[in-house]
Amino acid sequence: MDRAGTGACKWEHMFADNPNVAKGIIPLSVADMELKNAPEIQEGLKRYIDNSVLGYSNPTDAYLDAVIGFMKRHHDWDVKKEWIYQTPGVVSALFFAVKAYTDPGDGVIIMTPVYYPFYGAVTANGRVVVENPLIEDGDSYRIDFEDLERKTKDPKNKLILLCSPHNPVGRVWTREELERIGRICIDNDVLIVSDEIHFDLIMPGYHHTVFSTISEEFNQHCVVCTAPSKTFNLAGMQTSNIMIANEEIRKKFIDQVESCGMYIANILGYEACRIAYTDCDAWLKELLEVIVRNKEYIEQFVARHLPQVKVKRLEGTYLLWLDFRAYGLSAKELEHFMKMDAQLFFDDGYMFGQSSEGFERINMACPTWVIEQAMDRLLAAMKEKFPKTVQ
Repeated sequence: MDRAGTGACKWEHMFADNPNVAKGIIPLSVADMELKNAPEIQEGLKRYIDNSVLGYSNPTDAYLDAVIGFMKRHHDWDVKKEWIYQTPGVVSALFFAVKAYTDPGDGVIIMTPVYYPFYGAVTANGRVVVENPLIEDGDSYRIDFEDLERKTKDPKNKLILLCSPHNPVGRVWTREELERIGRICIDNDVLIVSDEIHFDLIMPGYHHTVFSTISEEFNQHCVVCTAPSKTFNLAGMQTSNIMIANEEIRKKFIDQVESCGMYIANILGYEACRIAYTDCDAWLKELLEVIVRNKEYIEQFVARHLPQVKVKRLEGTYLLWLDFRAYGLSAKELEHFMKMDAQLFFDDGYMFGQSSEGFERINMACPTWVIEQAMDRLLAAMKEKFPKTVQ
């Protein structure tokens, strides 16, 4: 769909970055989809509007049952109704969590490079970013557990924001890795806030483990952030489900949200989520097939034509992490090359932290022909600027 002029964030960013962008170019940056919503959601919302008053609304039993049913079917996760609390998004939930569980000046641990609002949730609230840098390991990344243990032992570090699956590097943490994270954090009285917004978008051969399902002890020491927004392209509905089993931890979170004057979520968001979690399993299956196809196309294209570009292994999310460091460009030079020469609008690596300068994050949630055209533009621009590197 042509989303120009609709207020779509990544389209507006594209036109701001390059006002002369050619007609027909589609941006592949911000993580929503260049795909129509599931017809069940579209038609269901039309019927709902025809038969509803769009007033203040709380989650219904039907909504909560849909959330619980989806979590059980897809993640073998037994969620209780009282655990579920709505926020306008997972990002806002991270901001609320930082304020609820830490004091100004406290340290918050993040595994870098990481989704850029993680930094903002810490610094905007007067807390201190404590980086636990991921270790680049061939075509993937691993956790530096020794560094994590050192940093959790510092009593000023009260919280860890865990990105699971990890954005942007695409890791799906194994159960063993999560167990080790949890043991280190619990033993050092560090609360775990696990952002699992991409947990339905897992590549074949990999399995996502919801943090709180590992043990009852882990369940009582964490906040798990979920949403239908990535899975079903519902970000604009501003509806996320934050799962907190521990009553005391849940009360602190709710008190913080309500202290900002937020009491009620989006009535259409409730209904869109209910429909998605009840009627759209088949649509999700087809979506995953499209993402896998797009991933494989990029991997094969780059290996054939651009061998100096290194594609990091994707285990989860629809966001592919590409390494362009072999070309020796600065972060700003790479950004200019992409947006001006190739007319490619990805998320530039430096947004995710200094260690990821020279990388680009590609959003593959789009029709395959969009990916094909993007790769053709990349190849043509590379032939012009780096002819000796192209095959």
